[in-house]
Amino acid sequence: MRYLPHTEADIQAMLGAVGVGSIDDLFAQIPGQCRRQRPMDLPPALGEWDLDRHMEHLAAATATAPEYKIFLGAGSYDHHIPETIKQLLRRGEFFTAYTPYQPEVSQGTLQAIYEYQTLVGRLLGMEVANASMYDGASALAEALLMAIRVTKRRRVALSRAVHPHYRQVVETYLRPAGFEIVLLPYGADGRTDLSRLANASDLAAVAVQSPNFFGCVEDLKAVEAATHAQAGTLMITAFSEPLAYGLYQAPGRLGADIVCGEGQSLGIPRSFGGPGVGLFACREAHMRSMPGRLVGQTVDLEGRRGFVLTLSTREQHIRRERATSNICTNQGLCALAAAMYMASLGGSGFRQLARLNYDTAGYLKNALQAAGIALPFSAPTFNEFVVRLPAGSQNRYQQLLARRIVAGLPLVQYFPELSDHYLLCATETSRKQDLNLLVQEVTR
Repeated sequence: MRYLPHTEADIQAMLGAVGVGSIDDLFAQIPGQCRRQRPMDLPPALGEWDLDRHMEHLAAATATAPEYKIFLGAGSYDHHIPETIKQLLRRGEFFTAYTPYQPEVSQGTLQAIYEYQTLVGRLLGMEVANASMYDGASALAEALLMAIRVTKRRRVALSRAVHPHYRQVVETYLRPAGFEIVLLPYGADGRTDLSRLANASDLAAVAVQSPNFFGCVEDLKAVEAATHAQAGTLMITAFSEPLAYGLYQAPGRLGADIVCGEGQSLGIPRSFGGPGVGLFACREAHMRSMPGRLVGQTVDLEGRRGFVLTLSTREQHIRRERATSNICTNQGLCALAAAMYMASLGGSGFRQLARLNYDTAGYLKNALQAAGIALPFSAPTFNEFVVRLPAGSQNRYQQLLARRIVAGLPLVQYFPELSDHYLLCATETSRKQDLNLLVQEVTR
């Protein structure tokens, strides 16, 4: 849609309609000392060509592909997005969709959400999925709060191999409310060490991430056994790379009670950190304790199929004391992009793309190992993994950055014990010559 600015005649007509003589009169109720008394110190206006050059200069301050060879994942992943999705999302009816409180005017939006929920449920192997959450981090925090509500317990166990940003959000949600968080360490293989669960009791939930922050795929069968050995404790599986479930078995089929995480990989550009979309699914038995919205299918009085907002658990819609969350919306456009992406690929395409990611990262991992680079963790991985470079690697990392190569994420900022450890990622967008260049440069 075009942006059409108001003409001077339009402005005068609107001012006349509300009974004021100027735009300044609209702000007459605001005390003068609260208003800016001098013009803003702005540079002169630029012509179109000069403005383009200025924007290019500003953009050059950020490391972006393809000018930089970027091997970063850590919760945000570079994947090809089909052009069909980009074009469909630009349609005005999607950009300006009405919030689906009134089903009679929102059937298109409601059906899109319903299809999204269906695809998410299939991907995660769960019975019920909601209309989406803000992002993966808040989805995990909401999942833990949901487990606390279901079990009426105040302690949760959280793997230290969960994304550090997710853990920070969990702390923000839970600590001020007086809930206790038991951190589970990671083991020598990069997976969560479950041994502390033997001495933990009265847990509302055990939360792990798979693939975890190190890229390691957790043994979810072992997590399920250790979690459900304690009566009533719920198993929560988080994720930041849902594409992995095209290759690895879905958490819901391995015993998870709640599955949640970030869906940015599903047709949503990285966009310098956002927006994303939080995927959230659970067992049907816990559906009424789930946060957010849930769209259902029904029939009208004439027997025609229709869609309605079946559950909406925020305090605006039901008595405040019965609200399960204060999330006030869903990521409608991003959820629609994710649904389009999953539908476009289909089951076989999703599996093929997952295999391509696995093989691409495997090629890089094997090449680095053959060149003498240490791989500290032995657990299976998907499209990212940890390497340990020789001591003093920080200088080499900065040298490569100056040469427009971003050689992964330094882990020491999140795990002080992992100095000279880097998290590397390779997806289907990584070219073989770039992978070979990285191996050559880090082993020089």
